[in-house]
Formats: sequence, C-alpha cells, structure tokens
Amino acid sequence: MVQLVKILVTDPIHEDGIKILERVGEVDVRTGLTTKQLLEEIKGYDVLVVRSATKVTKDVIEAGRKLKIIARAGAGLDNIDVQAASARGIELINAPEAPTIAVAELVIGLMLSWARQLSRADASTKQGRWEKAQLMGSELRGKTLGIIGTGRIGRAVGYRAKAFLMNLLAFDVEQSIEFAERTGARYVDLGELLRKSDFVTLHIPLLPETHHMIGRRELGLMKPTAVLINTSRGEVVDEAALADALQRGKIAGACLDVYEREPPRDSPLLKLPNAILTPHIGASTAEAQCEAALLIAEKIKGAIGK
Repeated sequence: MVQLVKILVTDPIHEDGIKILERVGEVDVRTGLTTKQLLEEIKGYDVLVVRSATKVTKDVIEAGRKLKIIARAGAGLDNIDVQAASARGIELINAPEAPTIAVAELVIGLMLSWARQLSRADASTKQGRWEKAQLMGSELRGKTLGIIGTGRIGRAVGYRAKAFLMNLLAFDVEQSIEFAERTGARYVDLGELLRKSDFVTLHIPLLPETHHMIGRRELGLMKPTAVLINTSRGEVVDEAALADALQRGKIAGACLDVYEREPPRDSPLLKLPNAILTPHIGASTAEAQCEAALLIAEKIKGAIGK
C-alpha cells in the first residue's frame, strides 16, 4: 500500500466516517458524478467508497488502475462488479452489520401498518372521512411469523416479533440453535413455513439459487389471509407472480421495500390497494447511516494498516 493513500468517496456518508478516513489518507468527496466523470476521476485513487447510488462497473474498475480497496458503506455488494474486482486483486469491504436494527424495525412497522390499516386510516382521515367502522384491524399477538433467512436481520426481526407474542417459524440452510432457544422459533422446511404463516418475511441474499425464490408455486402455498414482506432484495420475489396473486386474492397482501427494478415505475404493484410500498428505506435511519460510515471507515483503516 502506498504511503499517501488517496480515497475517493462518491456517495454521501456520515461526517464521522469521513473524519476517520482523513486520519489515514487524503480524502476527496465527489458525490453525484456521472459515469463519464467517475471513469476519469477514479484513475488516481487507491480506495473507492460508495453506498448504493454509485455503480462500480467493470469499466470503472479497469479505469481505477491504482485501486486496492472498494468499500460499500452498507450491506451487500450488488452495485459492484465483484468478479472484475476479484480478478484485479482488489479488496472488497462492506458493512452488513450496520442496517440490522433499522431493517428489523421497518419489518415490524410494516406488519403493524398492515394489521391496523394505518396507510388507509391516515389517507381517509386527511380527506375528511371518518371510517372508524371500516377500519377494523387485527393484532400481531398470536399470529405466526415465518422468517426466511435467520442471519443478523432475520434474528433481529424474530426477537422483536417475540415481544409482540407472535409465534415464530424459521427456514434457513444454517440453523441458529441460540435463536430458536431464545425465541421458541421452530425451524421447518420452506413449504411448511409458507402454509402455516400469517406473515412471511424475507431476509436472504440475492444469489443464483435465490432469484425468484418466491414465485407462483410458493405464493400458491400461502394462506389467502397471509401477507408477504420483502426488505431484502427485490429479485428474490417474482413480482409478476406476486401481483397476480394479490389481484386474484391468493394472498391478502404484500409489504415491499425492495423491487426487481428500482424505482418500480411500471410495476403493476403500484396500483394495488393490498400492497404497502416504500422506496427502499430499510437502512435509512440516521443511526444506521452513521454506523455504516463508522464501520466502513474503521475497516478501511484496518485494511490499509495490514
């Protein structure tokens, strides 16, 4: 590693993270760069720090002839060409720990919003209607939550759902004995989870084997009163199949924070009254963003000091 490390930050990160980076190198913050501008700028930098807006393509990686580290201040590496970076021997760093609480709390919020019809209640009241009789809700207590993927976020959701006295089913290739013991969650196969759950929440990475993991067949296994929640990656759900299931009443509803294409401008889900949609805000809390910046800065500091 060169002595004077040059670090380029192309997406906004918390200033506390910038302060740490400034102690280990020369930092330039250049947000909002076009692809053409990034291809020119990256040439002189050893480290590139991004969030989700910057797309680190193969062309960008090849243009960054001095690049030794690419870091994403957040979970996943979806916007980075991992294969191209690995072929160049570039170290990839991210901060999957940072958004855990933020995403888990969003899942609980979406369940509560669905159960108590909060979106409809807010809209109708502001429109001058008083629909108290039509807004009969339900409680989370006693309902069964199926958690697909019990990594950090899936477990965090489970711990919070347990506080609402929900029953937990779980599916994962790697089972957490501690999680099961602490929450009473029961690991079952995917089919049983889908058939028995009132809410199904997804917390799985996007891999070739998880692409469209929830499709027409899986949706057909769910209760007609069930609700699907996805705050992981949009592509793990077949959106066309989901829209059809919602339109035909195969399931009661869906709460989505992620989509196959973002923003989902032409998605049929946008017109469905039984879908609650948010614009990929799972990690969008002040606390999570600060944590992501601090974590990624410390990890870069550690990598530079190797």
